[in-house]
Amino acid sequence: MREYALVFITALAVTYVLAVPARELAMRTHAVARVRDRDVHEIPIPYFGGVAMLGGLVAAFLVASQLPFLGHSPERDIIYDDAQAVLVGAAVMCAVGVADDIFELDSVTKLAGQVLAAGVVVVQGFQMVWLPFPGDQRGLSTFSLDPSQTALLTVLVIVATVNAVNFIDGLDGLAAGVIGIGAAAFFSFSVSLVFVNGFELATTAALLTAALAGACFGFLPHNFFPARMFMGDSGSLLIGFLLACSAISLTGQFTNTTLNQGVGGAQASLLPALLPLILPFSVLLVPFADLVLAVVRRTRAGRSPFSPDKKHLHHRLLEIGHSQRRAVLVMYLWAALVAFGVVVVSLFSGWWSAAGLSVMAAIALLLTFGVPGHSGIIKPDEA
Repeated sequence: MREYALVFITALAVTYVLAVPARELAMRTHAVARVRDRDVHEIPIPYFGGVAMLGGLVAAFLVASQLPFLGHSPERDIIYDDAQAVLVGAAVMCAVGVADDIFELDSVTKLAGQVLAAGVVVVQGFQMVWLPFPGDQRGLSTFSLDPSQTALLTVLVIVATVNAVNFIDGLDGLAAGVIGIGAAAFFSFSVSLVFVNGFELATTAALLTAALAGACFGFLPHNFFPARMFMGDSGSLLIGFLLACSAISLTGQFTNTTLNQGVGGAQASLLPALLPLILPFSVLLVPFADLVLAVVRRTRAGRSPFSPDKKHLHHRLLEIGHSQRRAVLVMYLWAALVAFGVVVVSLFSGWWSAAGLSVMAAIALLLTFGVPGHSGIIKPDEA
């Protein structure tokens, strides 16, 4: 745990420091968020938060490679082959985001770049290798994927996740905080999985999520309201990519039987085996719902599903009276409730865990709808 903490701190510190030169670079290259009708900021804000975060991730992996447990474990080849593949793919994904921050790529070009970055990790052998589903007498079976299915599913998971993260990057500090919380939840599951099984091994998922959480929280002081810089697509695509890759890596290091036996001993439950796939999507449940609603809303209006508007969930929180800060904190609360709730349900059973989650959900509902503001409705452009 101490080595994972050092990875987290390294990513946090390096990202925090690199954000300053990244901000200067963004202003020199005119990579700034101009004020548009659908935005809530009132002055141009520089991008390139993703550049700083990528630097923090690289520094964290370099430090990890020199540590006794992470750098010299029997699983070193597996971990660092995977980590190297992810870093190369992350650099490509970040480059696509940088290009969009500067030149405002059209949606088709940006999607092609996302597929290219996902393809980079696939050709290096970093792929989802199995899917759990109900089948045998214990309620579990393994569906092994052939190479073409593996490649296609891996690309789909990565592209879907990065676009969902991109959709929530609409308020100061929102995406960085939500993904940081999700990474922390995924880290807790990855480490618990090892401890409960009685293994003494490092996992790629734990390394990736520790570094990802550090990068997100290191960037947050620059990005929380009032933001001095935005992560831009270079950041939102990057952190979505890392979150998806964290889930994919677990299917390569553990079988579904190990996952099911290792978490709470719940032999009859399919949830533990599904958790590596569920967790990154559960933390993104709200943005995924936002994504689906946006596509339906726009296509019903006869518009492109990629055309922007000002009707996302975070815009609606502003409309019911939340300030920017409070709207972001409410989204953090729901992200933590869903992500850690899924982990708790998989690790523990009994009425007390269900009762605790119910109380937390009631508090979240109260803070979302019962305490929207103190002075009536606040319009988005006034927040």
